[in-house]
Amino acid sequence: MSKDNGVKKVFWESGLEIDTVYDRESVEKSGGVGSIGKPGEFPFTRGIHPQMYRKRPWTMRQYSGFGTAAETHERFLYLIANGQTGLNVAFDLPTQCGLDSDDPMATGEVGRVGMAIDTLEDVEEAFADIPLNDITVSLTINGAAVPIMAMYFAMARKRGYDLRELRGTAQNDILKEFIGRGTWIFPVEHSVKLVGDTIEFCAQNAPKYSATSVCGYHIRESGANPAQEMAFALAIAMAYIDHVKARGLSVDDFAGTLSFNFNIHGNIWEQVAKFRAGRRLYAMLLKERHGVANDRAMMMRMIAGGGGGGLTIQQPENNIIRGAYYALISALGGTQTMALCSYDEAYTIPSAHAAKISLRTMQILMDEAGLTDTVDPLAGSFFMETMTNEMEKEMRKIIDRLDAEGGIVKGIETGRIQSMVNRQAYELERRIQSGDFKKVGVNEYIDEEEKTEIEFHPYREQEAKDQIARLKAVREKRDDAKADAATKALRNAAMNGKNVMPFALDAAEVLVTVGEMTKALVDVYGRYNEPVVF
Repeated sequence: MSKDNGVKKVFWESGLEIDTVYDRESVEKSGGVGSIGKPGEFPFTRGIHPQMYRKRPWTMRQYSGFGTAAETHERFLYLIANGQTGLNVAFDLPTQCGLDSDDPMATGEVGRVGMAIDTLEDVEEAFADIPLNDITVSLTINGAAVPIMAMYFAMARKRGYDLRELRGTAQNDILKEFIGRGTWIFPVEHSVKLVGDTIEFCAQNAPKYSATSVCGYHIRESGANPAQEMAFALAIAMAYIDHVKARGLSVDDFAGTLSFNFNIHGNIWEQVAKFRAGRRLYAMLLKERHGVANDRAMMMRMIAGGGGGGLTIQQPENNIIRGAYYALISALGGTQTMALCSYDEAYTIPSAHAAKISLRTMQILMDEAGLTDTVDPLAGSFFMETMTNEMEKEMRKIIDRLDAEGGIVKGIETGRIQSMVNRQAYELERRIQSGDFKKVGVNEYIDEEEKTEIEFHPYREQEAKDQIARLKAVREKRDDAKADAATKALRNAAMNGKNVMPFALDAAEVLVTVGEMTKALVDVYGRYNEPVVF
């Protein structure tokens, strides 16, 4: 923010300058209104369904999971009882990294920041008595997606569900892990191959299941600005689509199984323009690059959730207010699924009380505030249509630059994308420290005397011991000959370039562990060594 002739100049995080007033001429200069379209029609600027929330409100899917499967199951039932309509599952760090709970590398981390899963029996306990088609489940798992998805499918099949009718989502976006969170296991090339395996398997065996949720969310949390978040996510989606298309599958047939996960913290108008522009650009890219004709395949189905990067440790009750605005952004942006970080997540795993406040926030917007009354209520605004056009142009610039430099996969392999996002994070933190980027309670309106009591989620060492004992008991009772044979078959499938998912499903059914499946794949693919780029 700066001043020119005494008038404040305003810039969005994405670098776009905001005028004081917008009019019809502003819209025309930016590209006009020819790409707005109608809701439910290409290019889906106004949403992917004709009636949007008038017909069906957004799914409420709070991110949850901690400790053992039994404890997480209790929280799932609590959230469902309070009106949650979907589950978004948090796994502990060992599970995300493909480690069993008794692995020395897992010491001190079992169940700490998510649910510990070692075998099919843990998955069965976590989802016991939950109707999997009424309460759809999103598995927030990436590097270890193959064993976890295999266990989930094995559990569903064992309970009598037809996989061809099963609905749900796996996050399973490994390229964003290299950029953001870091729970990668295998080298980039082999990691993309495994994502391709899951997409192909689901297209052929579970066509209503979303094998991959492309996740701009964590790229944004790692420092990317809103335009970069969307552009990088679309580039990642195109990389997966290119890979699966090369296997001989029709993009029209499988692209519709991809979903997206985006962030919602920051300037309201910038976020809404990001979603409208990103939804439009995704459809256009599919048509331009792949000649996709199936409208359903071009729909950007998304969860707009979290907003964790916008929450503050200071004055945590302010996060309740932030969460309400993030939910407003999510609805105005046309999401299909919504999740909010709870006000205490800057400190700890959300308490049940904080999680319920987040649920009630979404329900108030849905039932009291009129967010479901009409489709895309900001459409036609001179400001919004101008900035939707400008955000689309900015995203295209980023994607074109990535393509010119060899594509996003190559950029990740060399560490160039990670370096770009790290630089952006540094610059934002510098602006926060200087006060140029305003954060209430952090660099303005600070109350040094204010003290707030926060309920911390305790780490219970006994739970970790119980989980390890449970794992030991499973190993003792299973048929080792069948487990060894299934593990060997999985390893051989990887070695011979086959789709590993059917073999992982067989392994899950005979109680092969997450760690054992992961090791079998590591034996073939090796492990990723992160490049350090300054």
